[in-house]
Amino acid sequence: MITTYVRRSATAVALALTALLSPVVAVPAAAAPLQLPEPTPVDTARDELADLTVEAPHPMNGYSRAKFPHWAQQGNNCDTREVVLKRDGKDVATDAQCRAVSGSWYSPYDGKTLNSASQVDIDHVVPLANAWRSGADGWTTPERKMFANDLEHSQLIAVSAASNRSKGDQSPDKWSPPNRAYWCTYSRAWVDIKHLYGLSVTPPEEEQLVTMLDTCE
Repeated sequence: MITTYVRRSATAVALALTALLSPVVAVPAAAAPLQLPEPTPVDTARDELADLTVEAPHPMNGYSRAKFPHWAQQGNNCDTREVVLKRDGKDVATDAQCRAVSGSWYSPYDGKTLNSASQVDIDHVVPLANAWRSGADGWTTPERKMFANDLEHSQLIAVSAASNRSKGDQSPDKWSPPNRAYWCTYSRAWVDIKHLYGLSVTPPEEEQLVTMLDTCE
């Protein structure tokens, strides 16, 4: 059964985002995380999901990807995309401009192994347009930039370009990873990001997230 929860106050969300944004320090590529951040445990994810506001999606009026400045510079000529390529790949070699020139990447969405960075997309687990429909329409540009370049939490992941483009900006009730073995991790990551940033979910989205969390052993 779908339950509608009371929306968090704007003050609480603002405080959470302020904590995320302060301080913002560029991270050199050599100091970037070596592993994809682990999503919240399943029991925590269930609690976080129960805490989210359930409502209809906000309109897309005024949306533009440019309002989420992404692939920000992270130091040593590396932008966010290049940091994630290095972090999520195996035996990744880069040139003087931090471009990945060799390596391999496993795409957990569809179970494919990729041998060229040109075949890899960096996915926003919670897509930018979905975030807009879920509450980011009320954020400032610096807040959206933080969301679009979040290397600390489970928001960015290297996946096959084909799976990323199949997903688009869809929520889990409309698109879930073809690799069902990844549903547990994906749903935990999705819920954790939405909870962290104070974003809402729709009733069908909540229902599918419950189903996906139920696949966790």
